[in-house]
Amino acid sequence: MTRERVADFDFDLPPELIAQEPPAERGSSRMLVMNRTTGALRDASFAEFSSLLNPGDLLVLNDSRVIPARLYARRTLRREREKPSGQVEVMLTEAVELDGGANLWCALVRPGRKVAIGEILIFPAPSGAIELEAEVLERGRFGERLLRFKPVGDFFAVLDRIGHTPLPPYIRRDDETTDRERYQTVYSRERGSVAAPTAGLHFTPQILDKLASRGVEIARITLHVGLGTFAPLRVERVDEVRLHRERYTLSAVAAEAVNRAVAEGRRIVSVGTTVVRTLEHCAVQAAGSPLQPHTGETEIFIYPGFQFRLVGALLTNFHLPQSSLLMLVSAFAGRESVLAAYRHAVQQNYRFFSYGDCMFLM
Repeated sequence: MTRERVADFDFDLPPELIAQEPPAERGSSRMLVMNRTTGALRDASFAEFSSLLNPGDLLVLNDSRVIPARLYARRTLRREREKPSGQVEVMLTEAVELDGGANLWCALVRPGRKVAIGEILIFPAPSGAIELEAEVLERGRFGERLLRFKPVGDFFAVLDRIGHTPLPPYIRRDDETTDRERYQTVYSRERGSVAAPTAGLHFTPQILDKLASRGVEIARITLHVGLGTFAPLRVERVDEVRLHRERYTLSAVAAEAVNRAVAEGRRIVSVGTTVVRTLEHCAVQAAGSPLQPHTGETEIFIYPGFQFRLVGALLTNFHLPQSSLLMLVSAFAGRESVLAAYRHAVQQNYRFFSYGDCMFLM
């Protein structure tokens, strides 16, 4: 049992270092390179990333695609549907059921105190036409709501028309048209995330081609990122932390690539903490056997003391103080070394969080 406290993973961050916009050009970010064995640091740029990988390395990406999950609705009561009341912000967080004709979603609502079970929320387009309608079925422990949407022809197409990019709360501005593309990896494919797997935001098609030409093998897994990635940890001790579940898919192609890399002793390089969590969860489930393709859910919490089974190097952005993701990085490279790297990044004015710079731990 660890005696570490959540507060042990804190650092001072000047607010002006929190990136509010993406870099002018994708792939132009700075990159802090860290040797996990020695703790040595080197200031670099992401343009150098391909030179740090070796022929035969397996680079694993998360191909989940961010949906425009922030919506604006008006409240009604079932018995007064012709009388819409005040506006409510609705943030979809997780698809509970999309098959069998049902369309159930967990969501955060603001202001939450006024949205009662049994209410009907209507979602208008800018023209005023009602695009979506949802009934509030349940209220969760932390104020979230379970919504049942009225069937429509193509739910995701409607989200594309009326939804907004779900920028994280530390980006203190409204979403813009450009965020639709920039808050998305160039290789995103499977719709379902409500937050971007941000380490992947640095890649361009040209960088991926360069890696492939260097002899780096590339595999893709899918983990749909939920808002739990930003949720504050409401406990004092690290071993009391419990994370939200997130849905993932390990395809037959990805499982075969990982198994082959392990058998041949080749390094597995994870692009982002979502890939780490997926691969290490699957490795724990496999208990030493080869990985099998499947779809499932993970709530794995990786913190110092965790024994990594697959991941040998990690590309990641800089994470929030006292967050589960900072604890994951600390488990990979050591808490003191990681916090020293973060202090260096602050001193050197690196840009932090989703639209910020990155770190390569090797």
